[in-house]
Amino acid sequence: MRSIKLFLDKALELLVMVVVAVLVLDVLWQVFTRYVLKDPSSWTEELATFLLIWVALLGAAVALGRGAHLGIDYFVSKLPEKARLKTEIFAFLCIATFSLLVMVIGGFDLVRTTLALKQTSSSLDLNMGYVYLAVPISGCFLVLYSLIGLFERLTSHGKGGPA
Repeated sequence: MRSIKLFLDKALELLVMVVVAVLVLDVLWQVFTRYVLKDPSSWTEELATFLLIWVALLGAAVALGRGAHLGIDYFVSKLPEKARLKTEIFAFLCIATFSLLVMVIGGFDLVRTTLALKQTSSSLDLNMGYVYLAVPISGCFLVLYSLIGLFERLTSHGKGGPA
């Protein structure tokens, strides 16, 4: 189980790093074409927006996998151990439920509908369904990481370890 999580962590972090690198190159190209060539590229702003969506949603999954979400980490750490365990379990269940129902199921429905309607972006001529895929994909990672976090809390508590 630990090796699977480690593999997912590394793969997801690598994907986020690649998307951020492409985003940086895209913005640099936009600045170069605007200020040096005096002819701004028409597609770079739209691509930057789409990449930022992917970075934000996948980054949320990375943060959850690392246990770095401010709301979960900061406030819960102030509680007594028993209350902290209950709160963490409740939080992971809420995250998993929301992510499954809204992001995965609703997100796949959004992607399916958008692909069927053939809605495209204006300057890239890209089907928006591919952009919206960030929602269900990150939702799957959020569900998975919340279930892993839930499992880790329950097993560490059962062994008498730190919650």
